[in-house]
Order: sequence, then C-alpha cells, then structure tokens
Amino acid sequence: MSIQENEKRTYRKRVSTGDLVSFHVAVKQTDLWVSAESNLEQETRDLVFDCRHQLESYISAHPEFATSLSPWPDDPYAPSMVKEMIGVTRDLGVGPMASVAGAIAQYVADGLMEFTGQVIVENGGDIFIRAGRPVTVAILAGNSPLNEKFGLLIPERQMPLGVCTSSATVGHSLSMGIADVACILSSSGALADGAATAVGNRIMQKSDLEKVGEWSNRVKGIIGGVLIVDDRMATWGDIELVKL
Repeated sequence: MSIQENEKRTYRKRVSTGDLVSFHVAVKQTDLWVSAESNLEQETRDLVFDCRHQLESYISAHPEFATSLSPWPDDPYAPSMVKEMIGVTRDLGVGPMASVAGAIAQYVADGLMEFTGQVIVENGGDIFIRAGRPVTVAILAGNSPLNEKFGLLIPERQMPLGVCTSSATVGHSLSMGIADVACILSSSGALADGAATAVGNRIMQKSDLEKVGEWSNRVKGIIGGVLIVDDRMATWGDIELVKL
C-alpha cells in the first residue's frame, strides 16, 4: 500500500519495536521507516539510492515500464531488482510497478542485514521483517468497522517476511476493486506487494472475498492473506490473527 508523500503517517507513531532503534529515511518518492539494532540512516540512504538508480535507469530507457498495467516481458539485461519485479508480476496480471514498494523494502532490509541482526523496513505501509521475536502487524482498514481491530502475529519461523497491502479506500494505491484491505504475506516483498494489488483488483463485491482468496492461495510463494470489505473479512493460508 502506498501513501501520499505529503500525508501524515500517524500510524508510525503507534509502532512499538522494543529495543530496536527507529529512524526515518526519505529519498524522492521513497519514504521509509526503519527499525534496526542501531541507527543505520546513512547505510539505509545508500541502499535507497542504489535501488532507485536501478529503477530510474531502467525507466529512462523504457518509459512505458513506469505506467504499464500489464505484465512486462522478460528482460535479461534489466537490473536485479527490476528483474525481480518483472518475474513476480508475470503471472499476477498486473504491471511491474505494482510490486515496487515491497521490492524496495526487501532490497533495503537485505542490505542492512550486513550491519544488524534484526531489521524492519516499512515503505508506505508495505513491510519487510526480519526479527528475533514474534512481531504483530496491525491491519489498517480505513472506514471499515474492522479497522485496527485485528493484527497479524508473525512468528519468527516465517521470517524474513514481506507483509504488503493494497486498498481502494486507504492511501492512493491504484486498485480496480473495492477492498478496504487486501493484505498478502510472502517471503518475497515484491511478490507480496504485486499480489496484494492483483487480489485487490479482483474484489468487486463482498461475495468475491472467498473465491479471490482461493485464487490467491494457488499462487506459488504466497503464505497467506487477509481481505476486508466493509464488515466482511476473509483469511487463508498460514496466518494467525490477534485482537488489538
């Protein structure tokens, strides 16, 4: 889920990360909230510049990449992060940029693992986690009566893990459906992000929740998910919900 650059990210003030150090890094449209075992602002900034350079260079040569709503053809000459985005969205029916926030979150988290044993990177509501203890991720669902009523309890055995969300009613994610929340878990941040968009696009009415969940459950690499439309919720896969 992406959130407007000038929108106050008040949800960050409610995050508890125990003994980890949290800090903010913003480079152009990339706005990260990072928790690690020490302040790694400079290392994080360097990683953001690196992955943005990959993306911006590719878009400069292929302008349609930035706006395509359809899967992008394989390109053996694309930078590594761009290849990941192309690969994970190929079978989802969405454009490669649907996976960009999750891809950046994982790229930065993976790079920071050289300097810290635990790291949580949040990029506009899309999260990549590697922690030494269970982590609870709140489910934000806008005006739904289920907003912030439940969280996902992420056990250490599932980490590293991407937890990404698309919404037609929260933030400015591009969603063709009506879901308040389409949240997907995967060990690939890019896949979690792209799949959240793909799932959200398929929710046109409340009755779609179950069949869309079944479709998502067949996608290789997805661990589980949560869908919310108004007062209805569907869950599937290896997830545990807890009351907040």
